[in-house]
Amino acid sequence: MKKSYNQKKESKLKSWKEIPIGGVIEEAGNSINYETGSWRTFRPVIIPEKCIGCMLCYLYCPESTILLEKDEKFVYRVKGFDLEHCKGCGICANVCPVKAIEMKVESDFKNDDKDKEKTDKTKIEKN
Repeated sequence: MKKSYNQKKESKLKSWKEIPIGGVIEEAGNSINYETGSWRTFRPVIIPEKCIGCMLCYLYCPESTILLEKDEKFVYRVKGFDLEHCKGCGICANVCPVKAIEMKVESDFKNDDKDKEKTDKTKIEKN
């Protein structure tokens, strides 16, 4: 006897005993596979001449979207942001002691800006 579509579908579902407890991440580190920054309202913008390299933004960013580079004195400075994953929460701007990061309204930026940022991110990762 052939199973109907609904019977096949039901047989593939996990039972309540097989479902993990809420909040469990079974595959750690898989968020890099998903672009999650497309819905943000605000975008962080760095003012490079103000950055003192304290790294507080890097420490507090919940999504690890702060991109760094070494300067001539081998001090890490903020180069930019991984805008594919940045949620625009503003924590980086709030913890910056010298206000080197400003939050700007996302709608002020054009789509080709995002393409440029993605290219910049790729260049930084290669270095």
